[in-house]
Amino acid sequence: MKSSPLKILVVDDDLDIIEILKYNLNKSGYLVKSAKNGLEAIKRAKKFMPNIILMDVMMPEMSGIEACSEIKQIDELSETMIIFLSARSEDYTQISAYDAGADDYISKPIKPKILLKKISNIAKKIKSNKNMPIVLDLGSIKINREEYLVTQNKNEIMLPRKEFELLFLLASKPEKVFTRDEIMNKVWGTQVVVGDRTIDVHIRKLREKIGDKHIKTLKGVGYKFKP
Repeated sequence: MKSSPLKILVVDDDLDIIEILKYNLNKSGYLVKSAKNGLEAIKRAKKFMPNIILMDVMMPEMSGIEACSEIKQIDELSETMIIFLSARSEDYTQISAYDAGADDYISKPIKPKILLKKISNIAKKIKSNKNMPIVLDLGSIKINREEYLVTQNKNEIMLPRKEFELLFLLASKPEKVFTRDEIMNKVWGTQVVVGDRTIDVHIRKLREKIGDKHIKTLKGVGYKFKP
């Protein structure tokens, strides 16, 4: 059975940019809709249920960062990936975008071939996630991917998105050693603000929440999950 096309919402107050993006995305087989500002983006996203939102930062009525923050609070859009496309390249703007829940940040002018490659990689990741089990039952720990919920000995543990994705990746194949490169590619993808210590910090936070015994370090190689 042929899979349904990826749905993408393009949000920008520059109509020329919307038209260019829609042309390239439609040509590549994606289903595309658009919005002109943050408020309109939220309304469209609720009805369209996009897999990906491509959004400008500076827009009238509501900025992209404000819209991103609100969209991430909507349960049915919790897995929608938001990529910012902006002429603003200052560190503080990018950090604000990531703090609001952005999955990636691309500086304008946009290079269509690079953008399409990023989206193609995201599409592969989404397809891979659909083939993974919704719930991992690991004895004292259960991980529900659909609800982004971890329970340990019947106690609920709410994790930020990246911590959850890191834990789910490691727990999806207990005892398998995931290299640092594998973890970086599968959890963070192409995010440019990720530093060398990011994985270590997230591992430390996970150990604080679920205990030391479940995540093992293999020095110079990576990490593995032990039930």
